[in-house]
Amino acid sequence: MMHLPVPRIEAAQFNDLDPRQYILIKGARVNNLKNIDVAIPRNKLVVITGLSGSGKSSLAFDTLFAEGQRMYVESLSSYARQFLGRMEKPEVEYIKGISPAIAIEQKVNTRNPRSTVGTSTEIYDYLKLLFARIGQTYSPVSGELVKKDSVTDVVNYLLEQEEGTRVMILAPLLIRDGRSQREELTILLSKGYTRIVLNDEVVAIEDILENSDQYSQAGNRIFILIDRAAIKHDDEDTQYRLSDSVQTAFFEGEGLCIVRIVNGITKTFSDKFELDGITFEEPTVNLFSFNNPYGACKRCEGFGKVLGIDPDLIFPDKNLSVYEGAIAPWRTEKMNEWLVPLVRNGMKFDFPIHRPYKDLTPAQKELLWTGNQYFQGINAFIAELESQTYKIQYRVMLSRFRGRTTCPDCRGSRLRKDASYVKVGNASITDLVLMPIRDVSTFFKKLELGEHDRDVARRVLTEIENRLDYMIRVGLGYLTLNRLTNSLSGGEFQRIKLATSLGSALVGSMYILDEPSIGLHPRDTQRLVGVLQSLRDLGNTVIVVEHEEEVMHAADQIIDIGPEAGTGGGHVVFQGNWEDISELKNSDYINSDDSDVKSHTLDFLLGNDSISVPTIRRKSLHFLEIKGARENNLKELNVKIPLNALTVVTGVSGSGKSTLIRKILYPALMRLKGEFSEEVGRFDDLSGDLDRIEAVEMIDQNPIGKSSRSNPVTYIKAYDYIRQMMADLPLSKARSYKPSHFSFNVDGGRCEICQGEGQVKIEMQFMADIYLTCEGCNGKRFKQEIQEIRYQEKDVAEILDMTVDDAIEFFQTKEPKLAEKLMPLQEVGLGYVRLGQSSNTLSGGEAQRVKLASFLGKGSSNKGKMLFIFDEPTTGLHFHDIKKLLKAINALVEQGDTVIIIEHNMEIIKNADWILDLGPEGGDGGGYLTFAGTPEEMLKLENNYTAAFLKDKV
Repeated sequence: MMHLPVPRIEAAQFNDLDPRQYILIKGARVNNLKNIDVAIPRNKLVVITGLSGSGKSSLAFDTLFAEGQRMYVESLSSYARQFLGRMEKPEVEYIKGISPAIAIEQKVNTRNPRSTVGTSTEIYDYLKLLFARIGQTYSPVSGELVKKDSVTDVVNYLLEQEEGTRVMILAPLLIRDGRSQREELTILLSKGYTRIVLNDEVVAIEDILENSDQYSQAGNRIFILIDRAAIKHDDEDTQYRLSDSVQTAFFEGEGLCIVRIVNGITKTFSDKFELDGITFEEPTVNLFSFNNPYGACKRCEGFGKVLGIDPDLIFPDKNLSVYEGAIAPWRTEKMNEWLVPLVRNGMKFDFPIHRPYKDLTPAQKELLWTGNQYFQGINAFIAELESQTYKIQYRVMLSRFRGRTTCPDCRGSRLRKDASYVKVGNASITDLVLMPIRDVSTFFKKLELGEHDRDVARRVLTEIENRLDYMIRVGLGYLTLNRLTNSLSGGEFQRIKLATSLGSALVGSMYILDEPSIGLHPRDTQRLVGVLQSLRDLGNTVIVVEHEEEVMHAADQIIDIGPEAGTGGGHVVFQGNWEDISELKNSDYINSDDSDVKSHTLDFLLGNDSISVPTIRRKSLHFLEIKGARENNLKELNVKIPLNALTVVTGVSGSGKSTLIRKILYPALMRLKGEFSEEVGRFDDLSGDLDRIEAVEMIDQNPIGKSSRSNPVTYIKAYDYIRQMMADLPLSKARSYKPSHFSFNVDGGRCEICQGEGQVKIEMQFMADIYLTCEGCNGKRFKQEIQEIRYQEKDVAEILDMTVDDAIEFFQTKEPKLAEKLMPLQEVGLGYVRLGQSSNTLSGGEAQRVKLASFLGKGSSNKGKMLFIFDEPTTGLHFHDIKKLLKAINALVEQGDTVIIIEHNMEIIKNADWILDLGPEGGDGGGYLTFAGTPEEMLKLENNYTAAFLKDKV
């Protein structure tokens, strides 16, 4: 037998290794791991790779992270530890040298309508704290700084006067509780006050009371004389006296204190937070929280959208001019009277009535809404309609132009309007959340603060700048903090979680990452590698489960698990660095057929195996055409998509791929077919051979079921066959068992202790709940008597525990129909998945491939008229498995269906019949169609990111 020419750690040496330098895993047997010994160097970047289902996640998450988590719980309170005896320890002889573990797994995008990029990354929490601590409020009327005066402010002002200056401290006389002026003065006298200032003259209160007729003139200005003093700079008694008097003046004047210098200068101080007749809210954390009723915008209640007049419905065709009828509600004969003044008088204020609406300046567009002295604008028109809603025709007209629009009060930021009056460095929190993250980062780098504010905010600013930096480095600088997380692509959401975890910048920890390159264009993968390396350089062990070649190149060590998936995997087939792999090029390995040492990973890296380029590209005579797509960052895109072909939509992260396909094409087609869909993004027209599409299927990475009871075998409708097969056995008939007895979803045969879950949940109050194996059925889900029913020596629980590959081999001869039903799962590369595996444990990519398998399995009554949309189907796939996936996808196209794939993987892109490339950058710099054509035509492009990487693959 040939051995790899790579240094391997022998069993005898294993025990001699230092746990301070290695994480030592001895005898790992979790899931399909075959009693393996692995020494992972500490404080290094380590990539664990191998086929999908070979055991990578079992080693990284189910062994390493599970043990790290168990050790963490062990350090907690006795209440938490009382469950430790029942918590399952990973099946491993021992693990030494383990560090505190942080796992970033693949989880499906949140659907919370209030969750934003800012809240998900915790950046917004720090922004709230920053503005609450050092934010300054400015009046929207005068633009002046709003501040309230303290006793110290007033005393400092007084002490700035020259030595010996005589001053008076006054408070306005307030008439309270319906009293008369005489009654108020009498109360003042009883409080010990003796004088007031009446029209700039000091008068004794007793004199006024005795001669009330003489002083009771309308318009009198009356102040209470709190104190008179001469300024002495170095006299503490004078300072204490002034402070006491100012405090009294604020009390009597209900927040106002008037200081009058003998030479005639008068200054009013207020301890109220007000200016220009407006009382402002003092900055607090709650003022900037849109998830709190106190801080949420009153108009949209913190959602950022309101039901209002939709500009896209008012101006449905942006190519028309005002003269040609761009303003839709003014096209009718009756409503045309609103348009006539604008058309007749446009020359008087230089308005181009013949220019297409899309070419008008922002000021000219705004003028159409506001109007001027020559014509009434759309706002006035809408107000007129709303004032006559008792007429049904006006109600109908209004409903025609209503839609969900950005809230005008908060500009979509979800915050109450007065939160935007608080500024740090001339920017409000509203301004910052609406900027791209890269611009926010630039703002903070240039921010200049006073020494006091800098000291107060130093720690908060550090956290904000670090997190913004990580967001930019993982390729998300084009997002805004206000962007809803449910509008992000799967890859963007994964990297947000990565940036959030990295932002904490812990030292001496073990980070375990699950394919962080998901959704990244190869250009952006280079940035990601830099982030992972900097995390390692801080003093952390970074373990990455990954298939991306670029990440492997950067790794200090590569561990390849295999050689196959499922029961054929679980071995360490290679461990070494990139130099070790390079040495194999000059060895006999490249030509070896020895299955004991074959590594599919090495075969692809060394060029021994590859995914070939199709010899013929399919040509289509039929197309769909989208015109004027302008949702998010799309720039009035016009796109033609061929039917009955494989189209790949690519471009750098954030270039607009998901927006074009998921936000515009998919919901627009669903509505055309009369099916309910999400809100459709903004575009002008969808045309083409629409009659050639009878059904549309979005095959994304959302779970195949929301319940833990959902699993692959139920999703592809194969479990019905298994239950009927078990019910047809002689012992089942003797006991009168029906197919339902072999279901864990209904009463009958399922374990009643765990209700067929196989696990019981232990609530840990303030900690995450713990799931423990059910003691009643030992995790089998079924009652003992049901487990006595056996087919070919296997009970129903054991059948559900089989992998797809094993089940196909098991049923091939006796139950060929069942094997045939399971074949699609094998064809899409899921042969390693267990039949009864809970959908909760499937990654996004695996869930996506289960959906694909269900379509391959049941076929289609609309063959040749289906449109399939895939969102990054290579997620979690090894090169070897991408081959299988391409075969399955091409099978759909061969039967005449249309497939559209959003993808960055060059192996998929080079197999496309047609490529649509968006860019050239992400965010504001994207949204353009940079290329449409075949891969061969794309190779001729210069200065195109996708083309540059494609050249290495074709």
